[in-house]
Amino acid sequence: MAISAFDLFSVGIGPSSSHTVGPMRAAATFAEGLRADGVLTRVGRVRAELFGSLGATGHGHGSVKAVVLGLEGEQPESTDPRGADARLEEVRSSRVLRLAGSHEVPVDVDADVVLHRRASLPFHANGMRFSAYASATPAEDEEPLRRREYYSVGGGFVLDEDEVGGNRIVPDETPVRFPFTTGNQLLERCAESGLPISGVMLANETAWRSEAEVRAGLLHLWDVMQECVDNGCRTEGVLPGGLKVQRRAPRLARQLRSEHGGDPLAAMDWVTLYALAVNEENASGGRIVTAPTNGAAGIIPAVLHYYTRWVPGADDEGVVRFLLTAAAIGTLYKENASISGAEVGCQGEVGSACSMAAGALAEVMGGTPDQVENAAEIGIEHNLGLTCDPVGGLVQIPCIERNAVASVKAITAARIALRGNGKQIVSLDKAIKTMRDTGRDMKVKYKETARGGLAVNVIEC
Repeated sequence: MAISAFDLFSVGIGPSSSHTVGPMRAAATFAEGLRADGVLTRVGRVRAELFGSLGATGHGHGSVKAVVLGLEGEQPESTDPRGADARLEEVRSSRVLRLAGSHEVPVDVDADVVLHRRASLPFHANGMRFSAYASATPAEDEEPLRRREYYSVGGGFVLDEDEVGGNRIVPDETPVRFPFTTGNQLLERCAESGLPISGVMLANETAWRSEAEVRAGLLHLWDVMQECVDNGCRTEGVLPGGLKVQRRAPRLARQLRSEHGGDPLAAMDWVTLYALAVNEENASGGRIVTAPTNGAAGIIPAVLHYYTRWVPGADDEGVVRFLLTAAAIGTLYKENASISGAEVGCQGEVGSACSMAAGALAEVMGGTPDQVENAAEIGIEHNLGLTCDPVGGLVQIPCIERNAVASVKAITAARIALRGNGKQIVSLDKAIKTMRDTGRDMKVKYKETARGGLAVNVIEC
């Protein structure tokens, strides 16, 4: 299965790639499908049903808002996060939905977007079903004009019912220059070609776009990451959702800017700041880069800021190499395990991002492919078993601090690996398999349902 860096890293809005970005993309795809089928103007009503983890925590993750905006034709890459709440309230009060951006149909948001808190669809915990009817008030036995099921499988990836069969994903068969599906194969491709991991990934990216377009696209993602950090460091206030979580990044930024040397660990405080800033922006529904998910979006930007600020010789070429290496490692998680908290817990989100950032930093700091693989393995090994237990179903507690801790952990993992020779007892492939197996054994209540862990032991107030 061919996976591009631009599948793993994409511009979107918070607070969740699987619960916000994915549902918006699915809803927009369904609406455009009505147009393609020639039935858009015949539609009198639309019904959206969210299942599993989407149904359990959809309100806290902004899934209802995402579905409504998606049905109106909005895309996470281009929608204005500052106007999203106002648009939802306009639809709710006017009771009119502009389907696919043009065809107006009546809507009762609370009745027509249904969150099934206990029921699930078969393929994945994040399932959706969209139905379009000719009648404005369809009877229970009315046949829909169009009905489709979609799955948000993590990181904003969406599969429709035609892309899953026998509980398997239909792979992208795009031929790439250096195919790999395991860490061992990736190291073999590096040895055969003499290229670093970033070079192997860059060669593969040219299957979809030119080398110049790859570089420009990755640097654009870096620009968005930097803007997100800046916004997070400037924006004061309380995060939405009812937990009354105070934004900490602005205060921490002021503190760090007022200090002048003397603390040998000050760099780690700045890394913490960068991660907090991104994840507070994500929690508020702001514009972020999914990397590889929204819940873990602060780790790669934080570690990349560490590289550009504290690693001698850092430049744009290094930024490109960093993101390519991180993407190569991320493909291994997509291929062999999961990056979905609803499927394997937070080890698949924060754990994967920590591993990706650790390996990427090791490469741009001069590591060999073996050392990069070692750094990535250390990054995931010490996140194994991490549960996804968001308090109130919001991507705030423990998600925001967890990104900060994992960012520092990624830097530590890279530095450990660079002090070694790349040889280790536990390979990255074995660690990824362990993560997958652990996720399968993990109780559902610890997989983004807000029914276990901190989610039930912390009183919402």
